Amino acid sequence: MRALTIHGKQDLRQDEVPTPEPGPGQVRLRMAYAGICGSDLHYYFHGANGQFVVREPLVPGHELSGTVELDPSGALPTGTPVTVHPATFGPALPEVPGKRHLWPGGSYLGSASGWPHTQGGMSEYLVVDREMVRTLPPTLSLATAALAEPLAVALHAIRIAGGVRAKDVLVNGSGPIGLLVTAAAVALGARVTASDVLPEPLERASAVGAHRAVQVGLEPVGTEAYDVVFECSGVPAAISSTFVAVRRAGVVVQVGMVPDEPAPVAVAPLIAKEAEYRGCFRFDDEIDDAVRMLDDNPAFAQVITHTVRAQDAVEAFTVARDSRASGKVLVSLWRD
Repeated sequence: MRALTIHGKQDLRQDEVPTPEPGPGQVRLRMAYAGICGSDLHYYFHGANGQFVVREPLVPGHELSGTVELDPSGALPTGTPVTVHPATFGPALPEVPGKRHLWPGGSYLGSASGWPHTQGGMSEYLVVDREMVRTLPPTLSLATAALAEPLAVALHAIRIAGGVRAKDVLVNGSGPIGLLVTAAAVALGARVTASDVLPEPLERASAVGAHRAVQVGLEPVGTEAYDVVFECSGVPAAISSTFVAVRRAGVVVQVGMVPDEPAPVAVAPLIAKEAEYRGCFRFDDEIDDAVRMLDDNPAFAQVITHTVRAQDAVEAFTVARDSRASGKVLVSLWRD
């Protein structure tokens, strides 16, 4: 079968690799679309995602949709449209019950964090455990369904915040995750302000429902103006500004991944207001809610700005890196 493989820094190839065979409890999927995530960009442009270095050819992709090609058990008929929960979970930690995504020893599709690497879904076929498969409603397109994984991240962030209904919310950073947090928060009844340093992402935030769009540096975001702030840029300098923007006893949720290195942050406003700063990492099982929300609300599909053929994958990664040009970029995986 054909697969997109990252061999190192800016070395992306279309390779022929063996077609995987499902084992006990597994299903083979015929892939349709894969979204390009920030971690995929790091693996391609830098040959590493943080401390996780590409040491063998890595198939990226964990934002996926496709159809069932082979289920030896017969439980899932051939052609069933699906998305995939990309995680497997390690042994339970009693101190964090119900938070499987925080248990060590698991894996994530398209990741170089383990050895051998966990191959992702930018390929013609993918074998996964049956419990990772989520069937789709017939009214949800395969393209939109590729948003289920990143929307699950957004919904997990909202859960970490304690909910957003009837609250004033700031989404700082209007890249793909910020757009999905914005759209989800609006759908859940929040009054949402989106901010970014660039005008193009803000236009997309308005399109998915933001009630106000603020270009940082040109107009004030607000001081003590928001019950909840979602920091989605991952830029350390932006964190200090969220501590200013949040109200007294409010909540700041760090959604965007920040560099694993020391960075100056002004925490005095956070302390003086008794506001809370909460971490947010992937998700547990919010992907089921994400599928339902994608099916119910067509606004989410507007997060997708480009769909690029697998044969043109370098172009896809290049445009996905340009936040002026793109929101979510999908790779179409050889179904034509």
